[in-house]
Amino acid sequence: MNLILLGPPGAGKGTQAEALAARHGLIQLSTGAMLRATVKAGTEIGLKADAVMKGGGLVSDDIVVRIIKERIAEPDCENGFILDGFPRTLPQAAALEKMLKAAKHRLDAVIELKVDDKVLVARISGRFSCSKCSAGYHDTFKPTKVRGVCDTCGSKEFTRRADDNAETVQARLMAYYKETSPLIGYYFAKGRLESVDGMGSIEKVGADIELAIEMLAG
Repeated sequence: MNLILLGPPGAGKGTQAEALAARHGLIQLSTGAMLRATVKAGTEIGLKADAVMKGGGLVSDDIVVRIIKERIAEPDCENGFILDGFPRTLPQAAALEKMLKAAKHRLDAVIELKVDDKVLVARISGRFSCSKCSAGYHDTFKPTKVRGVCDTCGSKEFTRRADDNAETVQARLMAYYKETSPLIGYYFAKGRLESVDGMGSIEKVGADIELAIEMLAG
């Protein structure tokens, strides 16, 4: 079974992809992780990607698709994979489709995680973590039991990601709706898309994704 998860930043794609991979024995393929692994391995395509990144450029769609092609040809992907972070644009989706067809792979389902933008901004911009043990918290949804003290290790030092603020999250949402949201219509027209409410609990969203996959597989 081969899947794609779509949704804006912070929608929970990574969490759900990890859970799906564990339940079905799939391989979660992150484009960032694949790029780093390919560069580290020193393959021909990895050297090309490394040269582009060191020059401050963006790795081309052709290079990313070649890396995906090589990765899914490995034995551990025989049972299927979940693409995390790709495709992001219509040209990438078209290139991916062409590659999968040539490699005789089928895209079984594309799941869209739908979210409330205002809640999403609040969810991301309120995140912080313990500097010592990395335990995660949230200003509203998961504060520390004792203000300013980590529940896990008792540390009083916390950090916030520089991009976990309302302005940055809103900019990332705008980029998503401009570049990636057209994929929703693209895959719907191909009969491969189901939408799931991404605002529920992790367990509820996971159960709904399973139902959506069953509907598409049927």
